[in-house]
Amino acid sequence: MTDLSHSPLSGGKRVLGTLVLAFGNFMIVLDTTIANVSIPTISGDLGISTTEGTWVITSYAVAEAITVPLTSWLATRFGQVRLFVAAVASFVLFSVLCGLSWSLESLVVFRVAQGLTGGPVIPLSAILLLSIFPKDKSHIALALWGMTTVIAPIGGPLIGGWICDNYTWPWIFYINVPFGLFIGLGTWWLLRHRETEIRRTAIDAVGVGLLVVFVTAFQLMIDKGRELDWFASSFIVGCAIVSVLALIALIIWELTDDDPVLDLSVFSSRNWLVSTLTLCLMFGLFFGNIVLTPIWLQSQMGYTAYWSGLAIAPLGVFAIVTAPIVGRLLPKIDPRLIVTYGMSVLALSFFMRAQFTTQVDYLTIALPMLILGAGVPACIVTLTALGGSDLPPEKVAGGSGMQNFLRVMSMAVGGSLSQTYWEQATKENRAELVSIIDPAAQVRLTEQAMQMGLPAPSATALFSRTVDGQAVMLATNDFYAAACLLMLAFAGVIWFARRPKGSLQQSSGH
Repeated sequence: MTDLSHSPLSGGKRVLGTLVLAFGNFMIVLDTTIANVSIPTISGDLGISTTEGTWVITSYAVAEAITVPLTSWLATRFGQVRLFVAAVASFVLFSVLCGLSWSLESLVVFRVAQGLTGGPVIPLSAILLLSIFPKDKSHIALALWGMTTVIAPIGGPLIGGWICDNYTWPWIFYINVPFGLFIGLGTWWLLRHRETEIRRTAIDAVGVGLLVVFVTAFQLMIDKGRELDWFASSFIVGCAIVSVLALIALIIWELTDDDPVLDLSVFSSRNWLVSTLTLCLMFGLFFGNIVLTPIWLQSQMGYTAYWSGLAIAPLGVFAIVTAPIVGRLLPKIDPRLIVTYGMSVLALSFFMRAQFTTQVDYLTIALPMLILGAGVPACIVTLTALGGSDLPPEKVAGGSGMQNFLRVMSMAVGGSLSQTYWEQATKENRAELVSIIDPAAQVRLTEQAMQMGLPAPSATALFSRTVDGQAVMLATNDFYAAACLLMLAFAGVIWFARRPKGSLQQSSGH
């Protein structure tokens, strides 16, 4: 897919190219989380419930997940550079329309369009970034791209919270305009003469249709499962059946069609399959942590949206520092060792979080997040490079698109299952606490509260809230203890991959 006839960029042009392409990935991934903390504000302004407001997140995620795996096919028909620039321009346009939305329906429609146009930017930013670097420096390109993938989900809640606290919610969409103009114009100026070969292929309408049905049904099942009590709901059961049938039909059709929209042949690559599986397992747990932390901080610890973002932000410090280091180590160290190190650091961070109490302060919360940042780039950068290590050049784009598609899906699964486990563990812990509380102790505490001037109902409610807070804290501890053990177990999966012959940078070159 990548055109080998173009020589790498050098000097200032390579620096500018790196900035615009890396920012392209950052902008799209940022929008997956920037709206999360803004849902209460958006819901209030549009006169809808918070539950209805979650469609703002779901619609974007579904649309993005649909077009990410279609990137290779679209780039073959229109060219990588044209597709990238057109996608960025369209994304900016629909971002403005999102900010101008007058109802939930209009906002969801524009969010769908935003997700559809933003999806191809994720894999194309990595592929084009590799094309402007020499082969012997491809590890640096991957490190820079991986760094934006790590930082963007963290920056979303932080930036979104700050905007909602200081401005109005449409600005979470308007901020894409200056970034988008810089990315689109910069890419076109630098790369318009480096277009890849365009090949007109038949439109696989059946494959696209089955993909849309599968992703939509699966995403609805994951997003609405917690709210509707999972398979106790006929709607969730229906979504599960439709997604399974659509997936089976999609696989059969794509394997037998002459011009499939998805290149499933990448699954025959052992290193691609193992690295993608490891990436999905790791990223699902990581994203579950990113989702749970602000919810816990805002609902139980009294943090504002902005301060909950600040508590997560230290993750980006070591991510920025270690990503280039990982890139330099890729050619020298067995990539499986680097991934094992990264996942072990994640496990250590989760172990530290499993020790929290309800009296935990900001610095104690921030320290494990700081440590987490030292491990995530080692996983994402290395697994992305390893995924393309034994793919032929013409399949790199397809492999990248498919890997990013599965990573996006793992984010949805990880976020939803983490919240489900957390909520269920909270209920179980509360029931256990209530069963072991000495009634006499409850009476004494209530009497003490009444002596301090609280009426009896308020004293009882205060006692109940204290029990609820401890139950949530225990559930949070349980989640991170389980995440620690799971991360260590997942680290073993990468050892089913082969060590690439020669250095990883040469194997994953363009």
